[in-house]
Amino acid sequence: MAAPAFDPHAPFDPLVDLDGLWTPELADRYLPIPGMPPAKYECLDGKLITSPREGTANMFAVWTLGKLLEPAAVKGGYHFYLTVNVQLSPKRWIEPDFAVLTKSGRGRTWIPAEDVLLVGECVSPASKRNDRVDKPAMCAEAGIPYFMRLDVSYANQRAEAELLRLDDGRYRPQARGSEVEIFETDLPFSLSFDPAELLEP
Repeated sequence: MAAPAFDPHAPFDPLVDLDGLWTPELADRYLPIPGMPPAKYECLDGKLITSPREGTANMFAVWTLGKLLEPAAVKGGYHFYLTVNVQLSPKRWIEPDFAVLTKSGRGRTWIPAEDVLLVGECVSPASKRNDRVDKPAMCAEAGIPYFMRLDVSYANQRAEAELLRLDDGRYRPQARGSEVEIFETDLPFSLSFDPAELLEP
């Protein structure tokens, strides 16, 4: 069977025509998609993954934790950022809710995995598997030393924080805290906080 004829007059749709081909270079050229609502753009093996922005519970938790993490990271000689593009491989990138880098971003759009000490995600109801399974697996494969996960529920007044440390290619528990248990760790830098503070008032 002959291949379908290429129609040079057909409208170009990057979501369709670039499926499986996405790279940071193409993202710089075509994202964000005009007309689409604000979204998080991530990529797995050339396939673009879009997800809506978080609700206020997650945004409050990330912002509040950031105010605690930033001075602790700086004291340890690191650099804290909210929402950066972390490139895991030529056709893989994630946009974690927060990250700690080993060196200043210096205005870069794309941060290579080797410059990342820790990535953090606040679990979203719409992407629980991605936040709990897929992203940690990809970050471990890319050699990122630490992965931090937050899980908050305003309705249930529940807040959990877990820090995972890379050990022999897999993430293993380093520290944990909840609304009834203080989070404490000395690695990768000293940090202690009450996860109950991450809940909206």
